Amino acid sequence: MTTGPSSAGLEAAFLENREKLTRFLRARGAGDAAEDLVQDVWLKIAASRPGPVASPLSYLFRTADLLMIDRFRSQRQAGARDRDWTEINAGDPPGVSAEPSAERRIAAAQEAAGVLAVLDALGDRAATIFRRHRIDGVAQKTIAADLGISLSTVESDLRVAYRALAEWRDRAR
Repeated sequence: MTTGPSSAGLEAAFLENREKLTRFLRARGAGDAAEDLVQDVWLKIAASRPGPVASPLSYLFRTADLLMIDRFRSQRQAGARDRDWTEINAGDPPGVSAEPSAERRIAAAQEAAGVLAVLDALGDRAATIFRRHRIDGVAQKTIAADLGISLSTVESDLRVAYRALAEWRDRAR
């Protein structure tokens, strides 16, 4: 395949100014897609056979800008299409409830009761530490200060609680 003089001039201008095109696209908001867009510019000029181009660099920048706009529009339309599809298809299928079945509720209640029993068997301090840290999200250092114990004691009680819950889970399976 032979390359005409105008195409060769564009390709040479592209190869000389690849970094400039990448920086231009990043500055225009392309972000991580800038490299992909520069590759698209290359594919576009390699596949097209434009007539003589008076200003190859301007032509390349304009092509890059238009490709970026096309990509942005395409992504925006895809997002809108996905949102519309989700809105239309969201919700429960006809005849099916989002509420868990009675059996699932009972199983969940039994599992919660089992976890509470394991925690209660650890003693008040270990159960309190576990609940405050894992359920309330309180930092271990804060728990230690509030209870007047060392951080290593809090860590030790948490290890005991984790081990007890893991053993309970293994027995329950």
